[in-house]
Amino acid sequence: MGAPHPVFPRGAALWAFLLASLGSVAGQPLGAEPMCTAQPLARYSITFTGKWSQASFPKQYPLFRPPAQWSSLLGAAHSSDYSLWRKDQYVSNGLREFAERGEAWALMREMEAAGERLQSVHGVFSAPAVPSGTGQTSSELEAHSRHSLVSFVVRIVPSPDWFVGVDSLDLCDGGSWREQVAVDLHPYDAGTDSGFTFSSPNFATVPQDTVTEITASSPSHPANSFYYPRLKALPPIAKVTLVRLRQSPRAFVPPALDLGVGGNEIVDSLPDPETPLDCEVSLWSSWGLCAGPCGRPGAKSRTRYVRVRPANHGAPCPPLEEEAPCDPDNCV
Repeated sequence: MGAPHPVFPRGAALWAFLLASLGSVAGQPLGAEPMCTAQPLARYSITFTGKWSQASFPKQYPLFRPPAQWSSLLGAAHSSDYSLWRKDQYVSNGLREFAERGEAWALMREMEAAGERLQSVHGVFSAPAVPSGTGQTSSELEAHSRHSLVSFVVRIVPSPDWFVGVDSLDLCDGGSWREQVAVDLHPYDAGTDSGFTFSSPNFATVPQDTVTEITASSPSHPANSFYYPRLKALPPIAKVTLVRLRQSPRAFVPPALDLGVGGNEIVDSLPDPETPLDCEVSLWSSWGLCAGPCGRPGAKSRTRYVRVRPANHGAPCPPLEEEAPCDPDNCV
């Protein structure tokens, strides 16, 4: 007779199967994002292109003191444990100072502290400011397989607390790095200042609000500098392009942080879309005195003035003066 085969009860066999199944997913937390399995490091150039032109955004377009321009770009390559900013969430004190006044040092310290404390920030990068609404600025960054997300902010100047940027853009696609990524950018409100216009005085939002996207109809107020009720969506006010660079045998040296104004004014080759701006007029004034000879109908008038002149084939202005018949009070 051959050697006897072991016999397992049906319950024991089922238990062994469950243990094997659980062991195959050990160490993978429920709902975890897929890990980047690309080669550890990747270098990218990042190019920010401002599209804030008077043709695209004619309402209250800042022409002087100061003219339309962009602050320096400040960002980080990081893991999912870190967030520079996020829609519908409160900004940090550092980002508040950056969005309101363009002060970058507190925000840089916050990013560096996150890298030291949580090991969630791989590197901080910056690009010089753009001294006009249309132009380009660029820099380089390094992403790591454990830090494949990129976030950055650029302040809209002048503005109460408005900015553009990206939140946690993933440069890794499973087992490979993306060769090129381009994203259209739209304005956001940091939720710390209650101004409606580019040149609004500082008026703190109390209590602080969360980050919200500014659209053609929100905030729904005629005084809002981005209020274009005829549009379904605002045209992009800026664009960012990231291009993967070929690896060189030399070690990557992160670019020095340059937060000053640079001369990187390169006009985009594509024509700016023309956003129609309708005429806006004030309310009517009170009726004037009724003038005319005794025994005959007189006339009274009222006026209004132009608040916003039309542009780019927007609706023309209505009449600014109106007359109506009346009975003279003090006839002559």
